[in-house]
Amino acid sequence: MKRITKYHSLLFALLLVGACSTEDSSDKDLEKPTISINYEDGFPQACSQLVKGQTYNFRAMVADNKALAAYSLDIHHNFDHHTHDDQGEKCELSAIKQAVNPVIFMENYTIPNSPTTHEINIRFTIPKDADTGDYHCAFSVTDETGWQSRTSVDIKIIE
Repeated sequence: MKRITKYHSLLFALLLVGACSTEDSSDKDLEKPTISINYEDGFPQACSQLVKGQTYNFRAMVADNKALAAYSLDIHHNFDHHTHDDQGEKCELSAIKQAVNPVIFMENYTIPNSPTTHEINIRFTIPKDADTGDYHCAFSVTDETGWQSRTSVDIKIIE
C-alpha cells in the first residue's frame, strides 16, 4: 500500500512539474510586421508612371512589435492582368500583350541589428530597353520569428 501511495505521489509530482513551463506565453510574438508606402516619401504610389531610363528610390516603412529581420522588393510585369490579394487601388490597364523585354527585379535584403522600425530605400534604374506597360511593385517584410507582410501596387512604365 505504501508503495502505491509513493508511486501516485511521484506520478502526481512529475505531472505537476511537467505542466509548468519556463516558456512565458506572453512573450511569444503573435503579430505580423506592418508595411506601408502610404506616407509622404513612400514610393511608388498606386498608378505611378515610371519613365524608362530614369532612376527612382523605392521606399516603404516597415515596423514590428519585436524585431525586423528582412525585406524584399519585387517588380514584375502585369501584361496578363493578374492580381495580388493585397492590392488596393485598381489602375487603368493597357491591353494584354506578350512580354519581350520586361523589367524583372527580385531582391532580398537583411535588416541588421533587429530594429522595430526601418525605412526600405532601394535605388533602381528602369532599363532604357524595357517593355513599356503595366507592372506590379511588391514589397514584403519578415520579422525575426518568421511572420511576413506584403503590399503591392500597380505601376506603369512609360517612354
